[in-house]
Amino acid sequence: MLAGFLLALREGLEAALVVGIVLGALKKTNRMDRAPKVWLGAGLAAVISLMAAILLNLIGAEFEGPGEQAFEGITMLLAASVLTWMIFWMQKQGRQIQIGLEADVKGALSRGHDWTLFSIAFFAVVREGIELALFLTAVNFSVPAAGVEAPILGWLGGLLGLVAAAIVGWLMFDTTAKLNLRRFFQLTSIVLIIFAAGLIGHAIGEFNELGWIPSIVNPLYDFSHVLPESAVVGQFLRALFGYSASPSLTEAIGYVAYFVVVVGLIRRAGRRPVARATTSA
Repeated sequence: MLAGFLLALREGLEAALVVGIVLGALKKTNRMDRAPKVWLGAGLAAVISLMAAILLNLIGAEFEGPGEQAFEGITMLLAASVLTWMIFWMQKQGRQIQIGLEADVKGALSRGHDWTLFSIAFFAVVREGIELALFLTAVNFSVPAAGVEAPILGWLGGLLGLVAAAIVGWLMFDTTAKLNLRRFFQLTSIVLIIFAAGLIGHAIGEFNELGWIPSIVNPLYDFSHVLPESAVVGQFLRALFGYSASPSLTEAIGYVAYFVVVVGLIRRAGRRPVARATTSA
């Protein structure tokens, strides 16, 4: 549930930022009469995102046995890939988002292209919404089956995260409340990197069972008698941090390799703007 909440909060806040910046630009230019186009785009995107979430779950329910394992493994691998791209994109583009969006809004208003406002809101929300649908589906796959409660709790966490994102977005743009967005995205990125590493490990575990990737050593260790994955704490650690009570060697290698490579690339990319700024000064 916490993993779903965190993912939905992060994705929902990114969408809320875009919509809020667009509405803020309209307010600055006294063109709030164009706001309905923005809300229409965001609303339609939300409906499409919900349909995508339902479709992903219906597709997953159709598979059994090896087909189910393959679908779950591929879904988790795809979710980890998209999550990684999202983290790098936000780190690279986050500082210029507001400037670029305000310029787009001013250009649309000057040319009388009201539907550009619709498209800005639509594509921002639908991107985050479909990504969230994929992530929540992967979260549900990564947690050991515990009746119908596990997927319900995953989606409930996502719903609560979206509500929290909407509240934070409203507080930021309609009141004097402020949030250090850079710090927020830095902290959540750390957690999401660990979560993505867990998805990589879980996906490799599914592929081990299918024989697509050799286990080499299976299990590498076994903590099932100390902290089973079916326990409440075990489910929490598995969903959020990729905990596995008895991973194979290739699962462990995939987990650690992903974490080391991604963190290294982020730290390297984070140093580049500083170097450029020093040179230009």
